[in-house]
Amino acid sequence: MTTSRPGEPSGRPGERGDLLDPRCPTRQLLDRIGTKWTSMAVKVLAEEAPGELRFAELRRRIPGISQKMLSVTLRSLVRDGLVARRVEPTVPPAVHYQLTGLGLSLEGPLSALRVWAETHMPEIDRSNQLADESPPN
Repeated sequence: MTTSRPGEPSGRPGERGDLLDPRCPTRQLLDRIGTKWTSMAVKVLAEEAPGELRFAELRRRIPGISQKMLSVTLRSLVRDGLVARRVEPTVPPAVHYQLTGLGLSLEGPLSALRVWAETHMPEIDRSNQLADESPPN
């Protein structure tokens, strides 16, 4: 539902805006939570819930993620209130992460999207194969 005109953010908390407008807060949030690294981090943390994981363990459980990308992803999740960060004052500091209630509520929709992808991957693969075999237009 669109309650504001394109290019005009509503300015009222909780009111829906225009998802097609790059300034729409909902669009901006979807941009952040729609990344593969966010999806993987939420999945790994959800598997550990209600427990927490240290940074190095998260990195081990998410194949292919760089230290920098994991740091950026976690910082964004903490900022959005989806992940809690706890630092133990040791040398070096031990940093722990766990999903908040809000973050845990995101696991359901992300899980549904993963199930959809797994279910439809053969169709997508066939479509890609047909596109690759077709002569260019």
